Amino acid sequence: MAAESGKELQQLRKRMAELSRKSYEHNIYTYTGFLGMAEQDVFYGMPVEEKGEEYLLFGGTQDCERRMLRFGSKESIGYEEDFPIVCLAVRPLMEKFADSMTHRDFLGALMNLGIDRSAVGDIFIKGKTAYIFCTEKIAPYIVENLNKVKHTDVKCSPADAGKELPVKEPEEIHFTVASERADGIVAKIYHLSRNQSLELFREKKIYVNGRVNENNSYVIKSGDTVSVRGYGRFVYYGAGHETKKGKWSAAAGVYR
Repeated sequence: MAAESGKELQQLRKRMAELSRKSYEHNIYTYTGFLGMAEQDVFYGMPVEEKGEEYLLFGGTQDCERRMLRFGSKESIGYEEDFPIVCLAVRPLMEKFADSMTHRDFLGALMNLGIDRSAVGDIFIKGKTAYIFCTEKIAPYIVENLNKVKHTDVKCSPADAGKELPVKEPEEIHFTVASERADGIVAKIYHLSRNQSLELFREKKIYVNGRVNENNSYVIKSGDTVSVRGYGRFVYYGAGHETKKGKWSAAAGVYR
C-alpha cells in the first residue's frame, strides 16, 4: 500500500532500512515497490547508516517519477541485475470508437482490480494507448484481467518501452521574474498567483531534485529539477540578463 500518513511513512522507512541491511548481509539485490515523491523523500532523508551507500532509483525510463529502489550494486555483489519492471501497452480493441481516456481513467481501472498502488509506476498516454510500468510479479495479472477502461474494451500486452515510448523532451520556455525564488518561478511557469504558489509549498507539493521543499524563498539554481504535484515538472535553465525594468530573463524546460 502506498505510504501517505506519517505512521505509514515511518513504517516505510523501517522497511527500507531492513532491505538495505538484507542486501548487505546476504550479498543480494533487494527492491522496494514503486515509490511516490513523498516516499522517495523519506529515503533521501534517512541517515547513511540506515540506507547504506549502494542503491539506485529507477522507474522504467528516465522520464519516470514513480521509481523503484534497488539496494546493492554490481561492484559489491559481482553481477548486474535488471529491475523487476515491465512495461505494458493498453490499447482499445476498436480505436475508432474508443473514449478519450486520461491517466486517472487507466489508474482507476487498475485500482478496481484490487492492485496495490506500489505495484504500479508511471502511466504515459500516447494517443489512445497507455503505457503502464508495473512490477514483474503483477504484470501477468494485469494482462489477464484488464479488459475495460472507462466504457472502452481494451487489450493489454507487454511493450518495449525503449522503442514504443520515445523519451520526452521538455518544451523550452522563456519568462521574466523579479528573482530566482522558487515561489515566483513556480507561479510564473504554471500561471499561478503568488498565494497559490505559496500554498503548494505549505502543502508539501514542491520537490526540488527529488526532495520535498517547503522553503518558498529557496533560490532555484540552474540545473535544478522541480516537480509540482498536480501540475508537472520542469528543469530550470537559469537566468540570463537583467531587463530594463529590473527583472531577470529566465528559461526552463517544461515537461507537458
